[in-house]
Amino acid sequence: MAAMRWQFWLGLVFFLSVVVGAIAGSVWLYYLAMDANEVPLRKLVVQGELEYVSRDEVRQALTDTELGSFFSADVDGIRSRIEGLPWVARASVRKEWPDILKVFLVEQQPLAHWNVQQRPRALINAQGEIFEADKAVLTVPLPYLSGPEHALDETLAQFQNVQQLLELNGHWISSLQLSERFAVDVVLQSGIELRLGREGLLERVQRFIDLYPQIEAHRDALIEYVDLRYDTGVAVSWRTAAKQPKES
Repeated sequence: MAAMRWQFWLGLVFFLSVVVGAIAGSVWLYYLAMDANEVPLRKLVVQGELEYVSRDEVRQALTDTELGSFFSADVDGIRSRIEGLPWVARASVRKEWPDILKVFLVEQQPLAHWNVQQRPRALINAQGEIFEADKAVLTVPLPYLSGPEHALDETLAQFQNVQQLLELNGHWISSLQLSERFAVDVVLQSGIELRLGREGLLERVQRFIDLYPQIEAHRDALIEYVDLRYDTGVAVSWRTAAKQPKES
């Protein structure tokens, strides 16, 4: 009987030691995971086709506050901070053992300036959304679109329709304005203004394209504007000597 009691107590002590050890190990692992100094994130890898965002900007956005450890770092929070950068459209973030934070970026793809007089930093992206960013990093000239703030979709649709037809015939839009009454004025990269009005825009653009060679052949000065707001024909204004561009 005495031997059985000893076996019982030895078994109980062993069982309790296992339980206490497991609990202590779990607590130790928990505090290890929560301690940023134990398993710090030491390396940042930024991937993606970057034209407007620098890796230093991403690094700066992440070093403003403590990231935490490999275990405790909040991936969703890190992603939100990176997506807060003006030129970042989307970001994905993942951790790679033992100390690497990998970030994949998709940049905004700028399509045009938007209402630059009222909003100097505003741009329209390829998805037709407005975002604001530093334009000093732009590498190519963009057209300037302006219109009522509530009519962004209409302004963009008119630009895309008119630009498509013009491009096929060797003309490109420098700026397009949609008025409050939804009339359209276009300035081409050549400096010619097209006054298109509200109706039959593509037909009026085609009329300009058809007549342009004749207008060019019978000019003594540069064209200032072509008014196409007529059922037939056009009105052409020529630049005066004072309005002629100066040669540099």
